[in-house]
Amino acid sequence: MDKIASDVELQVQDDYVVIDNGLVQVTLSNPGGSVTRIQYNNVDNLLETHNEEENRGYWDLDWSKPEQLHDGIHDRISGTNFTVIMEDPDQVELSFVRYWDLSFGSKSVPLNIDVRFVMLHGIPGLYSYAIYEHLEGWPDFDLDQTRIVFKPSKDKFHYMAISDDRQRTMPMPEDRDTGQPLAYKEAVLLTNPINLDLKGEVDDKYQYSCENKDCKVHGWISNDSFTGFWTITPSNEFQSDGPFKQDLTSHVGPTTLAMFHSLHYSGEDVVLKFRDGEHWKKVFGPVFFYFNAVVDEDLENPYSTLWEDAKNQMMYEVQSWPYQFPNSEDYPHLEQRGTVTGRLFVQDRYISDDYISADSAYVGMALPGDAGSWQREGKGYQFWTKADASGCFSINNVREGNYSLYAYVPSFIGDYKYDVNITITPGCSCVIDVGDIVYEPPRNGPTFWEIGIADRSSAEFYIPDPSPNYINKLYLNQPNSVGMPSKSVHKFRQYGLWDRYTELYPDGDLLFVIDVSDYSNDWFYAHVTRFSSTDLYFTFTLQVASLKI
Repeated sequence: MDKIASDVELQVQDDYVVIDNGLVQVTLSNPGGSVTRIQYNNVDNLLETHNEEENRGYWDLDWSKPEQLHDGIHDRISGTNFTVIMEDPDQVELSFVRYWDLSFGSKSVPLNIDVRFVMLHGIPGLYSYAIYEHLEGWPDFDLDQTRIVFKPSKDKFHYMAISDDRQRTMPMPEDRDTGQPLAYKEAVLLTNPINLDLKGEVDDKYQYSCENKDCKVHGWISNDSFTGFWTITPSNEFQSDGPFKQDLTSHVGPTTLAMFHSLHYSGEDVVLKFRDGEHWKKVFGPVFFYFNAVVDEDLENPYSTLWEDAKNQMMYEVQSWPYQFPNSEDYPHLEQRGTVTGRLFVQDRYISDDYISADSAYVGMALPGDAGSWQREGKGYQFWTKADASGCFSINNVREGNYSLYAYVPSFIGDYKYDVNITITPGCSCVIDVGDIVYEPPRNGPTFWEIGIADRSSAEFYIPDPSPNYINKLYLNQPNSVGMPSKSVHKFRQYGLWDRYTELYPDGDLLFVIDVSDYSNDWFYAHVTRFSSTDLYFTFTLQVASLKI
């Protein structure tokens, strides 16, 4: 790179807005707010120029009317009012707003949407957040999904990284067009890929999903200029459904996503339903789109260099949360947020007469509801932490509001909910200590036997090898470009494993015999269907027996 950091500059043109800090220059449509061009590392545009300008970098959502039963309407958000929120040498913040009024009727989602973009001095990247608001008395609707989408250049970006052990050279989008469609449209068998090394593999964007708690950085690397294009999510507070929700990351396109809310892996239970003219406002983000590049001395392993730098930047962003730069009264800064502390124990008299420290428990705050309701909650904010070995926890940076305190303790079934709601008052930087609290897991008596581990994962059960005709080599435990093989825990992501059950048990459902069978070999990892010779699918019955009377 031959550029150096300079003051952040803004150019407002008739149809475009350009922001530049000497390291990166970003062009947005005016007043729509789509990102049309990103100039970085002597590359004229990191985005896919074969796409229409509004189809390169944008916010979007899927919504429906209550009576539509989620036959959703896709809405690529385009602003109608452009405003400069802040402009000085250290920061430029822009607003692209789309207002709704009653004259629109049901033609548009009944939300006011204020999309913000921020560029800071000395940082090669772009921040974005948005404020969604449904005013009191406005029509009912359902929100199924909302996210930010960026589409880097397909001719430049071929290498994708999701984590240390999930990185690979990806197919081209044309390979999907020439491939063989499989059981659902997202899965394609690559039969004639441009890169012949990929022939015979399955491409499926769902194979690259990630739990919210682990999805902090992912993105793409350009193979010619060795430039990185990264999506960094510094906090999960604005994402729906808690830390264990799986969602999309990056996939063939190339595409990189910042997911805020979706129905993926959940369905109807997590639809955000707005009824009876309720008022609702939520801030999604900020998230950060970071760009990096290697210099000559780093070319020995540019993939590792760029990935490690992206992780370091991610850690910086996480440690900087909550950001101090957003200029919106709807985004509270550090001094306006509270902290909740305490210590969680487990009481299980069939294991110990003493309280048991809730080692590594996930403890969080979300809108009031029943125990476990946080897994289906997306209208509000969620704040989670992991308790230490003694069960002590500190939930930091909690926005104002009324919350329930929830917890899940590994190795114990069920969900905990504290019996008193907790209120963080506006502008409060207070610390609320709930003291020692105790979770009593549901029990009817002593444990006679158990299958598996109560850890909300099926990794300990039998996960079969995929059919050799439908593999993703990433999950065959082979080292990637940074020398890390994929962990066996990702094996379940292979395509078609549901059909392996019938192949393993062709004459009847599995029978698990207590004290004889081994759940790591004899208990199938998922509840799937059984297919028949007539191409019909049937439910299967898990059978458990004991030789003891």
